[in-house]
Formats: sequence, structure tokens, C-alpha cells
Amino acid sequence: MEKPWLKHYEEGVPHTLEYPQKILSVLLQEVAEKHGEKPAIFFFGRILTFDQLNCLIDRFAAILHHLGIGKGDRVAIVLPNLPQYPIVHYAIMRLGAVIVPVNPLYVERELKYQLNDSGAKAAIVLNLVYPRLKAIRAETSLENIIVTSVKDYLPPLLKLLYRFKERKKGTVARVKKEPGVHFFMELMKQKLPSAPEVKVSVNDVAMFLYTGGTTGVSKGTVLTHENLVANAFQTRSWVSDIRDGEEVILSVLPFFHSYGMTTCMHLSLVCHSKALLVPRFDTRQVLKLVQKHRVTIFPGVPTMYIAINNYPDVNKYDLSSIRACISGGAALPVEVQRQFERLTGGRLVEGYGLSEASPVTHANPLYGLRKEGSIGVPFPSTEAKIVDLETCEDLPVGEIGELAVRGPQVMQKYWNRPEETQQTLRDGWLLTGDVARMDEDGYFYIVDRKKELIITSGFNVYPREIEEVLFQHPKVAEAAVIGVPDAHRGEVIKAYVVVKEGKTATTEEIISFCQGKLARFKIPKIVEFRPELPKSMIGKVLRRVLIEEEKEASKVKL
Repeated sequence: MEKPWLKHYEEGVPHTLEYPQKILSVLLQEVAEKHGEKPAIFFFGRILTFDQLNCLIDRFAAILHHLGIGKGDRVAIVLPNLPQYPIVHYAIMRLGAVIVPVNPLYVERELKYQLNDSGAKAAIVLNLVYPRLKAIRAETSLENIIVTSVKDYLPPLLKLLYRFKERKKGTVARVKKEPGVHFFMELMKQKLPSAPEVKVSVNDVAMFLYTGGTTGVSKGTVLTHENLVANAFQTRSWVSDIRDGEEVILSVLPFFHSYGMTTCMHLSLVCHSKALLVPRFDTRQVLKLVQKHRVTIFPGVPTMYIAINNYPDVNKYDLSSIRACISGGAALPVEVQRQFERLTGGRLVEGYGLSEASPVTHANPLYGLRKEGSIGVPFPSTEAKIVDLETCEDLPVGEIGELAVRGPQVMQKYWNRPEETQQTLRDGWLLTGDVARMDEDGYFYIVDRKKELIITSGFNVYPREIEEVLFQHPKVAEAAVIGVPDAHRGEVIKAYVVVKEGKTATTEEIISFCQGKLARFKIPKIVEFRPELPKSMIGKVLRRVLIEEEKEASKVKL
């Protein structure tokens, strides 16, 4: 097929890519052998070199083996960005087991679904999340739970301060020992024989990465080691002036999300550079870290760049070390891009990806031609085209249709969902569900989202899941959920509610009902009560009509 985008690749960015036929944990071993003394992880004063990280990975692999984890077994990671995350992540790989990343913000219902759907045998969980896991453990296939804490890898003084802060705030998480429940640091002190070497091919399954779909039901994308390796090296190749061993990558995007996993954790490995781990985005803290550690690469979502742009004392910080930033998760406003580049002197470009593609497929060139409103051009070894929404036939330049992509980063299938796999993968092409167009230069533009997903603060949220919770409210007769534009979060969740005849309800009542049933970022911020919802002739609620009404209302306000 014709690839007009290739002529816009920067010098030094290959059209196609040859990547090592080795899994990432093996590549980490090789980095440790050659560059063992180089810092791999920095976490609030605690530094782990590649050699130290590799030894910890080996130790944890032995622990998992001792607990009965073998090739093909699923292991859930329910953690924020802590040093424990890469230790666990790469240890699971070494055993040929399957990683199941889980959002630690999930409530019991969400945790139970993902653990059961994946068939996870073990979970590594933050102590603050453990009570939720304990409550549903008997209803899952979990045999072992390993509990860890933020303070486990803090330097001694900070560990002491953290304990004091916990007591003062009353947030001490007390976990009782019981069968099948273990403490991470206690296990790491045990002397166990090394885990046996397991032959793991790049074609073996590495991960079940959960995402949403057109139905709103969460699905496990089955990613192979080849998918993960390919996307890590594709990302590395896109930064044409990458400096192996010298980069400092701000890792504030969550590792449990495919975007943070690839552009922070895996990228820092393949360019054997330092990952600066930040569990939660706090503008002042991030600014201090960028200045102190001379951050060079900062993958993020628009809300992060907006927060930095709008921070009152931003000019007091030296951000000149930032060289390259790829923004994803939501559309990047042009003015946000320009202001951030004025502040830092670095380059901020918009990219695109989805969990089914490990995730990155497109980005604007960092130093070459970039087009406003565009997601850029396909990555090396990646093809893209626009197909008819109904027939899937190829469409010419400028026509609007569904974006389809093909490349080594595209998933194998959806876990236990053959019908949806068949609908999404066609002759090697991944149908993204996003409505787009391509211009004559091969730059792609997202026009609309066929899946009707909401992107709030970089998280994908599917309306049906929230609607199902709203329908559980005894006063709710009908409900529909959409995303409405928000300058800070990209979109916020708005619920339209029709109450049962003779009943009344308040916004606070509806929001309160959702708490505990949905993760915080999924809870509606706005509630509008209506006598009825727009429907099609067959009775289907038309979310698109609600979205159009919101657009018109915003024009009137302006």
C-alpha cells in the first residue's frame, strides 16, 4: 500500500524496524550485565541501579515460583508507580507467567470482574487497596495475595516521615497475617533457591491488558512479548535524538495503563536510562522533580501539561532540560502545546494509541512537520488506513471512515471473546473504533469516537458501565451518560437521569449512590434530570443527540 507519511519521517527515524527477538526481562538482564552501575529507578531519594533491579527481579521470580506460579499462570499487579512495580512486572515475565495490570483505584465490583475474567492465581497489591481485595477474595480464583506499601522502598528518613504522616492522618493500613496473605518485604528477605530458567518465546502471551469496547464490557487484550518489545523500540526510534544511558524519563503516567507502561517503564529499559517514579501527579512536586533531576523526556496527558502551564509559580522552576514530550489519552489543545513549549523550550507533540496496540500507533514528528489537530503519522513498521464504517472497504484520501492499523504491536486477540475478536481484527488489521480521516501527506485526524468512550484525565470510561450502576438506584427509571468538554480533565462525566414517577432525587443523592460502586474518576460530576431521553424508533437511547445538545449549549454560553 502507498505510505505518503514516510516522506515526513525525521532523519534518523527508520521506515521499518528490526527489534531483538528477546523478551523484555532478558533485555533487562543484558543491560544489567553491560551497564549494571547505571541508575534504573529513582524513587524519592532511593536509587536502584540496573544490577540491583535485576537481582530484585530474580529474587521475586524465585518467590513466585515458590508460591506455585508457573508458565501461563496469571498474576495481577494492583499497584501505583512504585519500585515494586517493575520488580514484579519483569519477574512475572521471567517465569513465562501472564501479567494482569489492575487499576488500584478500582472498587470491589471492578476488581472482582477483572480477577475472575483473567483467572488470576496471585495478586501483588498495595496495602491501602488490600481491604477491597480481601472483601472479594473468596469469590475469585486468587490463591495468594502479596501486600506491599509505599514506604517499602523509601530511604530511611522518608520512611520514618511516611509512618508519622500515616498515623497523623489515621490512614495506617493494618493487614493481618492469614493463609495465602504475605508481606512483600518479608518474602524478599527469605533465602530461596533461584527460580528455574523458563524458555519464553517472543510469541508467548505476556499480558492481559484490560480495556473497554463498543459494548462497554471490559475485555482483556492478549498481548505477546513481541507486541511489547516492538512498541518499546518503536517509541525509542521516534525520539530521533535519543541518548541511550543519559535520558531521565518522568514516569508519572501509571504503569498499569498501557501508555505509561510503554512510554515510561519499557522505554527507560530499552534506552537503559533512569525512570523517575511518581505515584501520583502533583504539579508542585513534578516541577521540583523536573528541576532537580533534569528530566529530559516527559510522556503525559493534556491535563498534566495544562496544570503545569497554569501553575502560579511555574516561572520559578527551571524546566529547560525537557526535550521531548508525547501527549496521549485525549486531544491536545494547540494553545496548551504552544504555552508548554514556550515554558520549557522542549517539544510537545500529540500521539495516538489504544490498548489493543500496546498502545502507540501514531505520533507527530518531534522536530519535523506537525499539523494542528492531527494525531500525526504511523510509527515505523506500522500501517494505517481509513475504511468504510459499514463495509470496511478502503477509502480514498480525505474521506471520513474508521481508522484501521496494522503492525507488530497489534494484539493477538481478546481473551475468551472470539466474536468480538473477529469484529475487531480483520485480515491482520485492527479496527480502532475511532472515526478519522487521512490527508494527502499521510497525517491522520480523529473526527469522532465510534465507541462513545469518555476520556477523563487520561482514563478511558465507558458509558454503559456507569449507566448500569445508575439503574441500580431505586429512584432511577432511565439514565444515559456522556462526556462533556472540560478545560482541565479533557472531559467530565455527565449523567442524564429520568426519575421514576412520583419520585424526586437530587444531584448529591445520585453522585453519593455511585461512590463505592465506581472508581472515583468514573463517578459523574454533573447530573441533569429530564422527563425523558431522546430515543430511536426501536427505543435505543441516542447519546449522540445529547452530545450535540451539549455542543449547542456551549456555543450559546460563549
